Amino acid sequence: MKILILNGVNLNLTGLRETSVYGAQTLEEINTNIKAYCEKDGIETEFYQSNIEGELVNKLHEAFLKKTCDGIVFNPGAYTHYSYALRDAIASIDIPVVETHMSNVHAREEFRGKSVLSEVCVGVVCGFGAGSYIAAIEGLKVKLQS
Repeated sequence: MKILILNGVNLNLTGLRETSVYGAQTLEEINTNIKAYCEKDGIETEFYQSNIEGELVNKLHEAFLKKTCDGIVFNPGAYTHYSYALRDAIASIDIPVVETHMSNVHAREEFRGKSVLSEVCVGVVCGFGAGSYIAAIEGLKVKLQS
């Protein structure tokens, strides 16, 4: 099994920006922990982050066209709330995607409670800090094994 961990806008600054919301671990540290966690179960991981919406769309298309993964854990950042391009890209592929957020988006600013992506994802995990990625991976494992 191979899982793509896809991170969107501003997540490259994780550990440096708004640490009270996102924590002090850098994205690189989070990715290292995810990789170690997955290796215990024999799961391969690929990591990709971009601040550019079109590059994220391209990565989703690549995963589908080249069959590079079995599932995707996707933290789109602020694109969650308005990117119909990402929504359509997810809807266009036959790979299960779990929308993932470190913060509880429903307990924050009102605009963050609306996701245009949720309805085309197999699940949503939020509010567990870096642990949201692990919870999303566990959900994907169940989905992929059913």
